Amino acid sequence: MKQKIYIETSIFSYLTARPSNDLRAAANQNTTNEWWENRKPEFEIYISEFVAAEASQGNAEASARRMAVISNIPMLEATEAVRKLGKAFVEEGPIPTGSEIDAYHIAIAAVNGIDYLLTWNCKHIANAVMRPKIEEICRYYGYEPPIICTPQELMEG
Repeated sequence: MKQKIYIETSIFSYLTARPSNDLRAAANQNTTNEWWENRKPEFEIYISEFVAAEASQGNAEASARRMAVISNIPMLEATEAVRKLGKAFVEEGPIPTGSEIDAYHIAIAAVNGIDYLLTWNCKHIANAVMRPKIEEICRYYGYEPPIICTPQELMEG
């Protein structure tokens, strides 16, 4: 049985972006493409309405590329339990006000029993300082937290 992975919007942004001249962004693009080609088939992948909403924003051409990639990926539902857990991440501290969408990405993965949350958002999601509090809140509300990681961390398996 394949493990489940929730793919957050930043992955699709790197996957579909034009090649970057910035070394870090170019490295993330290369790693994302390599993960997508070589590792993605090993997982059941999911997104949510939050990913679709974010992917649809911005430059029309870039948005169209993102939307094309996500069009056939199963979408998890934002239930009341997801909203409650997402709100707890903001109210109880690890996710700052104004970044609620990041809290909901984590919440929807946790509530749905997803094994991994794949992201390049290291400010609010794949953040080693915030991770213990995120995991504590998940468990307090009765959910096992997903393993939050970047494609680089999930390259080998």
